[in-house]
Amino acid sequence: MESITIMKQKMSKNKTDHQKAARTRRQRGYQWEDTIVKRFKKSENWKAFRLGSPSIALPDVLAVNTPESTIFTIEAKSGTSTSLPVPADQIQRCLDWIKTFDIYKKKKVLLAFKFLSKKRIDVGVYKNRELREFFKIWDESLEITDCVCRYDGKMFTKINGIKKELFLKECKMPFKTKQRTIE
Repeated sequence: MESITIMKQKMSKNKTDHQKAARTRRQRGYQWEDTIVKRFKKSENWKAFRLGSPSIALPDVLAVNTPESTIFTIEAKSGTSTSLPVPADQIQRCLDWIKTFDIYKKKKVLLAFKFLSKKRIDVGVYKNRELREFFKIWDESLEITDCVCRYDGKMFTKINGIKKELFLKECKMPFKTKQRTIE
């Protein structure tokens, strides 16, 4: 009887730890999306909106500049690891969205990455590092696949089990960023 109680306590503690970690990841994502929206709103002629929860098939952020006939759909990723993945279906839904806005001449899907200033080493253990941001423009001529951005800003995909570097252009943003250029 005693061992069952201990086992239940360990399982429930483990479950709450995972729930807490998941909540922390979601909060980081919402904060990054909110930061992007606020930065666009402070920029002249730009309007931006968070489009809702992840369960709805919408991009994270929609940004428009009507005088310049520009629209961006943005998939935002933030974290403490050395790489941040973007699933193919999220890129596809961003592409589907910008294609519906025929009125805009410049339409781009942006992948916005924020590598936080602390790197996760172990559960609850972090090491300080430089905060980095990357705003990559998805190349519509590429096959849509899962991809990943590394802390150094390089992008990779895996097609048929083979890792391949993606060469996506960096988008010059209309606001101040912690962007890094890759040499």
